[in-house]
Amino acid sequence: MSRPTHPDDKKTARQFSIMFALLILLALFLLFMAHAVYRTVELPTNPNAAAATSARIAPVGAVYAGNTGRAAMAAAAEAASKAAASQVAYGGTTDGKEIYDHLCSACHASGVAGAPTTGDKAKWAPRIAEGIDTLVKHAIDGYHGPDGNFMPPKGGNPALTDEQVTNAVHWLVDQAK
Repeated sequence: MSRPTHPDDKKTARQFSIMFALLILLALFLLFMAHAVYRTVELPTNPNAAAATSARIAPVGAVYAGNTGRAAMAAAAEAASKAAASQVAYGGTTDGKEIYDHLCSACHASGVAGAPTTGDKAKWAPRIAEGIDTLVKHAIDGYHGPDGNFMPPKGGNPALTDEQVTNAVHWLVDQAK
């Protein structure tokens, strides 16, 4: 058996229905306004977005095979060499001591990889006897000695010019005389 609905309950249900309808209308109004604002406001764009995306999805490496691969690897090595050579090291200074202080001292101050230490006449004497041109050639092109010592080309900095390397070698040799 059902009880008859009390008039206060009917009034509350009607007020609730009206309030619910008003909230729905308010939500629809707010959605409409948001859509209108979204259509009229110009979104900011990043001019570098396309470049950034291309950089993110660019291949990290490449596969080279056969003669085509060898040619591509040689071209890539040549391009890297030219890029490194286009940058002159240490502001283009040709002062042998300054170049030594920046680069050569890392190995020649402590004898790393068999490098003769700066000013050690006993270790430098046989090398000096080979001639300054040989020392310069070894410094520019790199050198693997018979006793296991190793000199990387241009001391490991391909941005050095031949003149800079020559001046650094002359300065080192002068310290051992």
